[in-house]
Amino acid sequence: MLGPVLLAASRSDAIRRIVSAAPVTRPVVDRFIAGEVLEESMAAVRNLDQQGLEITLDHLGEDITDRSEALRTRDAYLALAKALKTEGLGVRAEMSVKLSAFGQALPGGHDIALANVTPVVEAAAEAGTTVTLDMEDHTTIDSTLAILAELRRRFPQTGAVVQSYLFRTEDDCRALAGEGSRVRLVKGAYKEPASVAYQDKREVDLAYVRCMKILMAGKGYPMIGSHDPRMVAIAQELGRRNGRTLDEYEFQMLYGIREAEQQRLVAEGHRMRVYIPYGTDWYGYFMRRLAERPANLTFFLRSLATRG
Repeated sequence: MLGPVLLAASRSDAIRRIVSAAPVTRPVVDRFIAGEVLEESMAAVRNLDQQGLEITLDHLGEDITDRSEALRTRDAYLALAKALKTEGLGVRAEMSVKLSAFGQALPGGHDIALANVTPVVEAAAEAGTTVTLDMEDHTTIDSTLAILAELRRRFPQTGAVVQSYLFRTEDDCRALAGEGSRVRLVKGAYKEPASVAYQDKREVDLAYVRCMKILMAGKGYPMIGSHDPRMVAIAQELGRRNGRTLDEYEFQMLYGIREAEQQRLVAEGHRMRVYIPYGTDWYGYFMRRLAERPANLTFFLRSLATRG
């Protein structure tokens, strides 16, 4: 029952204030968030690049309710694209965006988000990199996939995320597994009703494997977003069965989590991409990481003890 409680807490302003003010929070956040400003995130990018790791960067923020905030998100990503271009890191680092941070939830939000994210995708292409559209709660999926289709007309390398806990995701995988399509598969980290999503962890895991099979058998480029050793091993086996070389799919893990495993996969010749979040609006991201699995709470607290 802890997971749903943490997900509910992720949207509570009162709990946000308590957690943000707690002295115990900051050291944990610092380990899993690569700073609050662009310069700090770029230092993390350079460090990981030197270790042979690839990167995707997420400027934290979501559920924007004001047009000016959406424009600030756009401008933050334009600054990020410029920094990647200046440092020649476009080949190694891409960007991940949440369309709710670009105004998707506003009245007329679909068109607003598309208008705001388009210059970011253009700037990414100019920097030699690309953008992946993060998936949020199930009410936004149709809009997000429609924006993806629009962006891919000019920028076919634009990526999408699918979440295995949703009943619809296997069909979405089939639709997205075409030539050139980049798809990140994750289990899902939002509180979803039983009418649209599996509630049992075993069912979510089984769905994840079914989705991997679809993506690995397709003509697109699968991005396996998981820290689960079983899923990593299954992905490797599916890659072999489908005749994929090690550069025809990749693994993705979160910044600050399972770093030794990230290095092991790189040493084996796999593409390993680290998801780097940065920015001041870290609370929602942080709480969802705790809620994904109740064991994560122990993990984060153990990490704090180790750091201390």
